[in-house]
Amino acid sequence: MEKKNNAGQPQPGRKAPRFSLTWLYILIGGLLLALYLSGGGNMALKEVSYNKFKEYVAKGYVNRVVTYTDNSLEMYIAPAHVKDVFKETNSQMPREPMISTRVPSNESVSKYLEEQRELKHFTGKEEYAERNNFMLTLLLNLLPFALFIGIWIFFMRRMNGGGGGGAGIFNVGKSRAQLFEKGTQVKVTFKDVAGLEGAKMEVQEIVEFLKEPQKYTELGGKIPKGALLVGPPGTGKTLLAKAVAGEANVPFFSLSGSDFVEMFVGVGASRVRDLFKQAKEKSPCIIFIDEIDAVGRARGKNPAMGGNDERENTLNQLLTEMDGFGTNSGIIVLAATNRVDILDKALLRAGRFDRQIHVDLPDLNERKEIFGVHLAPIKIDDTVDKDLLARQTPGFSGADIANVCNEAALIAARHGKSSVGKQDFLDAVDRIIGGLEKKSKIMTQEERRSIAIHESGHASVSWLLEHANPLIKVTIVPRGQALGAAWYMPEERQITTKEQMLDEICATLAGRAAEELFLGRISSGAMNDLDRVTKQVYAMISYMGMSEKLPNLCYYSADPYALNRPYGEKTAELIDEEAKRFISEQYARAKQILNEHRAQHNELAELLIAKEVIFAEDVEKIFGKRPWSSRSEEIMNEQASANVQKAADTASQTPGEPAREEDAPAGPASETSEKQPHPDGKE
Repeated sequence: MEKKNNAGQPQPGRKAPRFSLTWLYILIGGLLLALYLSGGGNMALKEVSYNKFKEYVAKGYVNRVVTYTDNSLEMYIAPAHVKDVFKETNSQMPREPMISTRVPSNESVSKYLEEQRELKHFTGKEEYAERNNFMLTLLLNLLPFALFIGIWIFFMRRMNGGGGGGAGIFNVGKSRAQLFEKGTQVKVTFKDVAGLEGAKMEVQEIVEFLKEPQKYTELGGKIPKGALLVGPPGTGKTLLAKAVAGEANVPFFSLSGSDFVEMFVGVGASRVRDLFKQAKEKSPCIIFIDEIDAVGRARGKNPAMGGNDERENTLNQLLTEMDGFGTNSGIIVLAATNRVDILDKALLRAGRFDRQIHVDLPDLNERKEIFGVHLAPIKIDDTVDKDLLARQTPGFSGADIANVCNEAALIAARHGKSSVGKQDFLDAVDRIIGGLEKKSKIMTQEERRSIAIHESGHASVSWLLEHANPLIKVTIVPRGQALGAAWYMPEERQITTKEQMLDEICATLAGRAAEELFLGRISSGAMNDLDRVTKQVYAMISYMGMSEKLPNLCYYSADPYALNRPYGEKTAELIDEEAKRFISEQYARAKQILNEHRAQHNELAELLIAKEVIFAEDVEKIFGKRPWSSRSEEIMNEQASANVQKAADTASQTPGEPAREEDAPAGPASETSEKQPHPDGKE
């Protein structure tokens, strides 16, 4: 007798019999074939000689004669004479019993039947036909049935999510969650998750609660009902959930938020109910919903057509299951999203998601750990320094770092190396950030000189300003959409002062200022610079309260659906005036600095035209050492010295993208993806 658990389900160790529609299809096909073969009355019940045929015709037994082109003949016996021919009653015979024979020729049959018709022995019909292939006829008759069954199977499989067999359309409301039992194929543990110490600590506590609940319940504590992983893309939210699945000794249900969404009304809510039903049977367990914003958007703000919104129905059911009238003890819900701002407030309240675990971009030390994990399977040489790589990649997520390591290995293999070196990693960073190098792009000498003066303006002013980011490289080699670039290594700071922002704005405007000052004209190459400066200045005035005329005021609104500005027309005019004043002052300041160091700037521009790429040590030879040098600049100079011999091949953009200045052609194609500071100071 099969054993069952408390829920009446068969235990996993014993396989329950599973119903399959395959046998039903075979049975239906067999019945149709038998019906075709036995129900048409077209099968020969008796085969006789030609003389016997003549005898039956002469006696008047034959009702109809069909002659075929292959000298075969079929005669159909009249119902009144069935017993005389077959010695059986009509009730035991087909509707039109038939006898077949072979004839000498069709002409002789026609002549004989004509004679018997004159003698009144044959009064039936005489027909001529071509003999058809029996198998072809059978196939043509069965093809419609086979086509109907095939279409039925196809739609049943599609409704069942592509699986073979099963209940088909009856499974459309079932949960699509993937279940990972203890000891399954998930091998990711917390050791594989580098960095994210704070986030790991919180989810580890959930795992420990499931392993040793008495440790917390003895003090009156209760297990959290849900935890929401929040952070930018690529920071390791899903990886953290995989580690929980690998560490926890309880069932783990994993699915995406889009798995609830379906074209049929009520399916999403049905899948939510089925998911929690399965979870209750497996409790204690963990449910992980990736990209929960697919179903968790704020209600009433979805652009739905009509009065019924399937997403809202699904969300309502999810809210009810997580903390409704019923109890879900032993079920923990983990979810991940990078759009927490659009989630419904009821979903975020305590009792549903008790914790919001922020998974932010890694800092310097965390990037070192992440590099350590991704460098482990790669054959590297002694030149690779994790500390240098971590400093070269500010603002990179864990996914970006994994991409850098993979790209470096591909570059080394492309050049036929036996191991991956430091230069391969630096080239990989340049390739990922800036795109493919385009040395073959045709530019005139005038364009090259204009770009060199523009980029030298950035380099000169940033070198001479105290709060500007340390310079790394300057290049006029096209890469991606940029015709040239000057990039820096920004300091990783949590807050930024007004003086630091003004120095950065001044250095950004220095490219346009150099064009106007030394060429007597301006170009479209500064469009990206102007876009960054304008956004930063408006953020300083309207968000950070750094204007003298609008001090200590923040007009930032986190509501993405707000239709009105939080200030009036006069304030808007004042913000515009202040933005113009900020930019004008820093532009004049940049021109003044360049004018005072005209000779050094021109020397730097000529060097850039000749070498196409210059490093911080080249700028130091012209302007002298910066009095406010830092550890970052020492690291930079170390890297520059190592790259001098490969200067022309390493012209690119910097991973320090927040401070990168570009000289690009006008138009939307020249805009690059810059990482702008958030109004609250976060990158």
